[in-house]
Amino acid sequence: QAPLVEYGGGLVQPGGSLRLSCVVSGSIIGISEMGWYRQAPGKERELVATRERGGGTSYAVSVLGRFTISGSDGTVDLQMNNLKPEDTAVYYCKATFYYGDYWGQGTQVTVSS
Repeated sequence: QAPLVEYGGGLVQPGGSLRLSCVVSGSIIGISEMGWYRQAPGKERELVATRERGGGTSYAVSVLGRFTISGSDGTVDLQMNNLKPEDTAVYYCKATFYYGDYWGQGTQVTVSS
């Protein structure tokens, strides 16, 4: 098993910043990718950003230029700048292994004045 532990999240005003972190607390053997997804009320879960083990990254168009994903084997961080109310959602960390995916428990991010 590879449980994921997430840190960060909270309440921030529009234009503010937050940082999310995720750590694989178990074995990282076979891991190929980690990333962040989010789910707003009444909406489907969507990709925010991913980072391949080799360092390649991808982003949702809506966060380009504002969010930055980084990390190393077994860890992934998401620096979120210039946050907007539409970024409000539960953010989930995901780790992809050759044998399957693991998800974190989710952390709430609320952007509101």
